[in-house]
Amino acid sequence: MRRRTPILNLHEHPLRPPVIFDSRRRAVRLARSAARFGSADFLHARAADDAVNSLEATLRDFPVAVDLSAHPGPFRERLRDSIAAARVGEPRWTGSQAAAAGAQDLGLTDGSTDLIVSLMTLHWANDLPGALSQIRRALKPDGLFLGTLLGAGTLKELRAVLTEAELEERGGTQARVSPFADGYDGAALLQRAGFALPVSDVDRVTVRYPDLFALVRDLRAMGETNQLAGTVRPLTRSIIGRAAVLYAERYGEADGKIPATFEIVNLAGWAPHESQQKPLKRGSATTRLADALKVSERRN
Repeated sequence: MRRRTPILNLHEHPLRPPVIFDSRRRAVRLARSAARFGSADFLHARAADDAVNSLEATLRDFPVAVDLSAHPGPFRERLRDSIAAARVGEPRWTGSQAAAAGAQDLGLTDGSTDLIVSLMTLHWANDLPGALSQIRRALKPDGLFLGTLLGAGTLKELRAVLTEAELEERGGTQARVSPFADGYDGAALLQRAGFALPVSDVDRVTVRYPDLFALVRDLRAMGETNQLAGTVRPLTRSIIGRAAVLYAERYGEADGKIPATFEIVNLAGWAPHESQQKPLKRGSATTRLADALKVSERRN
């Protein structure tokens, strides 16, 4: 009897993005980091400062605001002390759901929000374009999205020494540092998700540590350690020790400290609205960039 080949119905079996990160592992890492987060919140604080600075320069009111950040404190605290606080409603934090890397549903209602902020969590999304599309749909027309995520240059030194040390000790290696998105793709990702006036820039930060172990302590306190899906083979003491030696040899500075690179990708985009400026023919612009982006100009 001839076996019939089943026909794939794409409507019944939609193509899904690959599962890169383990959402349960992500939730556990964040829960464990909560008690120690205050000792290593400097990247989140920097991202929150940038977001609040953008709001201070934006001539708009945002009555309904949602915070999708991994940790609720940094943005809320900096907004509270800002001149923008009077124009922004009390942010509703839903990060406990949005921060789960594998979550397909961010729990947002279409057309419900004036402002969405997502700090230091979207780099764990299995489907980053899909997450951005959900955010854009949740915004009211002319609503604003401000986001930050870690970019491809993050922890490049740690990635290199762990790979080399594991190869030496085991003869093979396993991914230990996440495959972060290229920061230069940020504006294109926003445009693909349907945002108007997309803007992206990259902020590179170098943090100096006494040794690799101090760096790892900070990553654990942030909740930023390995959350890749699948079986993770534990690192042995000999591998970690060898990686520490390689780190000091390859990247150590004159005072004995080691640098760790963090690449913060800042994103900003508006939900489309008919009042927004439309592209003009090259050379025919009559509107200032500050007016198009709805920001005030500061004079020293």
